[in-house]
Amino acid sequence: MNFLAQIGRMFLLFLESTGRIAVFAVSSLSHCVRPPFYPRLIGRQMVDIGYYSLPVVALTTLFSGMVLALQSYSGFARFQAESAIATVVVLSITRELAPVLAGLMVAGRIGASMAAEIGTMRVTEQIDALTTLSTNPYKYLIAPRILAGLTMLPLLVLVGDIIGVFGGYIVSIYKLGFNPATYVKQTFDYLETIDVVSGLVKAGAFGFIVTLMGCYHGYNSRGGAQGVGVATTNAVVSAAILILIFNYVITELFFAR
Repeated sequence: MNFLAQIGRMFLLFLESTGRIAVFAVSSLSHCVRPPFYPRLIGRQMVDIGYYSLPVVALTTLFSGMVLALQSYSGFARFQAESAIATVVVLSITRELAPVLAGLMVAGRIGASMAAEIGTMRVTEQIDALTTLSTNPYKYLIAPRILAGLTMLPLLVLVGDIIGVFGGYIVSIYKLGFNPATYVKQTFDYLETIDVVSGLVKAGAFGFIVTLMGCYHGYNSRGGAQGVGVATTNAVVSAAILILIFNYVITELFFAR
């Protein structure tokens, strides 16, 4: 009976945490669309999330495209299907690899930073000071980060799509000996608008997840420096898990038959 009680207790804690995150998400979104706004803070977060994350996302997608071309060639050569490499590279990058890898990289970089910054403000009572000064913490701290995540991650993924496909092109042309004109033609012949759009929709959802988890765990951190460390770890882990879960959900919505 103690074992069953422990399972029930864990299930109730899971439901409680899910409800708190849902309430936090709804409240944050409502503050994103209601004035007052802080354009300078939003711009600063856009630069931090978008511009400073660009090198990490670019390198990740570049080498992913290059490795994907090599692996596809070694596999398709067994079936004399080397001509499908261009299609596999562009579809894999635009649909899956670019949004997922960009989301995970940004989660590791931005999600941890947000949780640490807001968590430090919480344990040093700076958030309470904002409330005392009649400044809504949701408006000042959370809404700018969520708006920046929603807008900048799709732009990062769009750049990652181009760089990832270019990485596959480099390997296919200069290492595998493909004809450049034929490779480019096959890339555009089989690429459809829905492939790019689905990746950008995923990017928007992942941007929201990363910023939401970073803000939530930082905002609710307790217990001094140790609590900030726990909040940082929880922000990255929860964002990564939710990215993989919602990646499947959005793929099911777009491509299920």
